[in-house]
Amino acid sequence: MTAAAPDPLTAPEPVHTALTSWYHRAARDLPWRRRDCSAWGVLVSEAMLQQTPVSRVVPRWHEWMRRWPTPQHAAEAPVAEILTVWDRLGYPRRALRLQESAQVIVDRHGGQVPQTAAELRQLPGVGEYTAAAVACFAFDQPEVVVDTNIRRVHARVFAGDALPGKTYTSDQRRLAHSVFPDPAVDDGELACTWNIAVMELGALVCTARSPSCTACPVAEFCAWRLAGSPPPTEQQRTRAQTWAGTDRQVRGAIMAALRTGGPAARSDLLAELPLPAVDMVQRSRCMESLIADGLAEQRQDKVALPGALA
Repeated sequence: MTAAAPDPLTAPEPVHTALTSWYHRAARDLPWRRRDCSAWGVLVSEAMLQQTPVSRVVPRWHEWMRRWPTPQHAAEAPVAEILTVWDRLGYPRRALRLQESAQVIVDRHGGQVPQTAAELRQLPGVGEYTAAAVACFAFDQPEVVVDTNIRRVHARVFAGDALPGKTYTSDQRRLAHSVFPDPAVDDGELACTWNIAVMELGALVCTARSPSCTACPVAEFCAWRLAGSPPPTEQQRTRAQTWAGTDRQVRGAIMAALRTGGPAARSDLLAELPLPAVDMVQRSRCMESLIADGLAEQRQDKVALPGALA
């Protein structure tokens, strides 16, 4: 038996009105939000935006769309070029999955991005969030979209919690559905606007560390603020991830060297990485992991981006 949705401490309807009105006034003019952006452009943006700031994504998105404006173009592109254009967005496997998705779109959908969340979930690397986001933002399908920013706004405004914690829980999922506008109203337009408005509020105002409550359009309804803005509990706190000396840092440095320097002797490339505190064992391990992930290739003693070794 499915558990009942937790009752929000704040009624959602006034929040819907206030927040969507604010969004129409305050929304950032991002290229993938424009009405003339293709569904492919929306899918590319969602792949790039995962755990990456908008400021870093915008120039990469423009370059990607200039080179590969359709799934067909991306499917036919050399892998080395795909990874080079991806540049320092992080998690370069996302670039490979995006190109694989382009190939599936060409092979199974006639080159057109599928319109439903269920079909989108069948694309490589597309999970629940991305499928719902593309269906909503590209095709006006009233899907419940939940990312980190949206979880935080839900937690504060409706549940009275300082932070949502690291994990998207079943209670949070039920809360997201319970405060979602009725999709039957105005053909789902309010529901779709609600998704992007909550996301924008979390990105610009209701931030994790320094929320601007005085500038918040729904401050008068916020359960967390009305409770006196209590600090997060231990379960809600999110510990900052370290970066220096991690495999992620080493893998990123190797990818940067391959993108900018081209094919190189493996021993020379690893020895010249600007990571004085990282030993050669870790450098070599990270190189092997990149090769295993299909992000680099080795022939004899030479390493390069995939397809770059003659």
